Amino acid sequence: MTNAPQPFSGKIRAYGKWLLSLCVMALFAAAGPAAADTQSANYPNRPIQVYVPFAGGSASDVITRILLNRMATSLGQSFVVDNRPGAGGNIGTAAGAHAAPDGYTLVMSTSGPLAANKALFKQLGYDPQKDFEPICLFASLPNIVVINSRLQPKTLRELIDYAKKHPKELNYGTVGVGSSQHLAAAYFEQLTGTELTHVPYRNIAGYTPDFIAGQVPLGFQLLPNVIGLIKSGDARALAVASSTRMTALPDVPTAAEAGLQNYESAAWLALLAPANTDKAIVEKLFAAAEEALKDPKVRALFTEQGAEPTLLAPADLKKFIASETDKWSGIIQKLGIDPM
Repeated sequence: MTNAPQPFSGKIRAYGKWLLSLCVMALFAAAGPAAADTQSANYPNRPIQVYVPFAGGSASDVITRILLNRMATSLGQSFVVDNRPGAGGNIGTAAGAHAAPDGYTLVMSTSGPLAANKALFKQLGYDPQKDFEPICLFASLPNIVVINSRLQPKTLRELIDYAKKHPKELNYGTVGVGSSQHLAAAYFEQLTGTELTHVPYRNIAGYTPDFIAGQVPLGFQLLPNVIGLIKSGDARALAVASSTRMTALPDVPTAAEAGLQNYESAAWLALLAPANTDKAIVEKLFAAAEEALKDPKVRALFTEQGAEPTLLAPADLKKFIASETDKWSGIIQKLGIDPM
């Protein structure tokens, strides 16, 4: 049995329904961007959660809170910090990567979880270069070469010469394998052709008395860890591993000034959103961070924590993370560290 031809009027009705459905679909398509525009225009209209992958009271936590408090003034909404330490910063960073991309959950992460850890861990639980929308890099804590003040070397060049004459005799302390202090020391060895002995500690409290006693007389530390030793005269700061001198240590030369070119190593802090977050929201957050870093009070508080205010925009931060990943991966491979 064959189907009877559809009457012409029926074809008209069918065509009308088809045309109506197209119009409805077009209206929805047009409403999508408009709704997104409205969302970003009203952003933020409630508090913003920020994952910090380190313990409360740590240097990175304190510096982040200083920034967020000032950003809250610009944006008119508060920030709620959620500390999620563990696995070298990977746990909290992963939580931020898998959050909803609505601008109300962000993550502050650092050079470890965003760069070095890619070579230190078999699995991160996230991809630093694909799972985030970078907002800004906002602070840098350069590594400082410090030595027990009772030791002979008075300059960085003298330290290098001393280390070459006494291979593996100089002990340096860190807060663990793969930490910024450990990688800074390894980079120093690779650039200078020296051999040092690594002594890892569970925390900085165990390192300090051994440094003072002279058992572990060398360090490639962050300023908050050694500022007390420098002020007391127990430690001598030989150089800063950055391109410019630190505001908090204006009399300490950079490594380049002290005779060692290309030696730059720092723990840096960045603010990020989950991938696919609206670009307009990212731009608002960047503008608030930029305004915060221009505030003299914020800059002074950063300096007290041994941090240098450092601003990189989203596109520049993305390139920076890629370059840092390549740099530290090469250093770690030369070290022969098996991924955890």
